[in-house]
Amino acid sequence: MLSEHSPDLGRDSLIRYARELSLDMGRFTRDLDTTRHKKEIERDVKLAEELDLYNTPTFYINGIRLQGNRPFEQFKEIIDRELGSSAKKSGDAK
Repeated sequence: MLSEHSPDLGRDSLIRYARELSLDMGRFTRDLDTTRHKKEIERDVKLAEELDLYNTPTFYINGIRLQGNRPFEQFKEIIDRELGSSAKKSGDAK
């Protein structure tokens, strides 16, 4: 859902999205307004920077990066190809 609204991710927008998802608003705003999860967020941001992840969403399938919203068929094609490649390698090892 957030990827559909990016980059509109300000506090008011996040609260609106949380309401749309029927989240516990007391808990959501409390967590949003505190630094309770700051270390985890900083760790995730650092990892994203190290992996050059600046697009949402980003998916990896067996090391193949897909950025942005993609149709199911594209995922299926890559997964089927990678599974076929893996099966060939397994067969070669026997």
